[in-house]
Amino acid sequence: METKALAGTRRLALSAMLLALAYVLPFFTGNIPQVGNMLLPMHLPVLLCGFLCGGPWGAVVGFLAPLSRSFFIGMPKLYPNALAMAFELAAYGLISGLLSRRLPKTIWGTYLSLVGAMVGGRVVWGLVSWVLYTGMGAAFPLSVFWAGAVTSAIPGIILQLVAVPALVSAIRSLAGETL
Repeated sequence: METKALAGTRRLALSAMLLALAYVLPFFTGNIPQVGNMLLPMHLPVLLCGFLCGGPWGAVVGFLAPLSRSFFIGMPKLYPNALAMAFELAAYGLISGLLSRRLPKTIWGTYLSLVGAMVGGRVVWGLVSWVLYTGMGAAFPLSVFWAGAVTSAIPGIILQLVAVPALVSAIRSLAGETL
């Protein structure tokens, strides 16, 4: 039987690895914003962190991932992009973790948790972007939200729907549900 301290240490270590992965994955898209906006590479480790470590851990990793990349390499641009992404990814990690704890550990429970997190995170991104852009005196119409949240992100959405449930299932079975 695993102690609480050991479980916490395991979650901390896994969260740190997933944060590092969220930092590194955008390099594989060449740090090209258009490709990153299509494939959403930082989203995968954050969603996994929520599923595997829980909502609070996923929220922290999600919030830190875009901000750390912005501070260290200047991508994404801190204001408004990285700031809006920080809230979006925190919502992904939090929602995926909370829903996956409450729903059955089946493929359908995983999909429901994933879709809930994806929708919730995009809504948070839209609201935070609207606040930030309005604060800058710029418009953020529904068409811009739709284009950024859905249209340009279709390849990444498909990637998430295919990869995340498969990875969660594989990791859970390898770990024997100790995560």
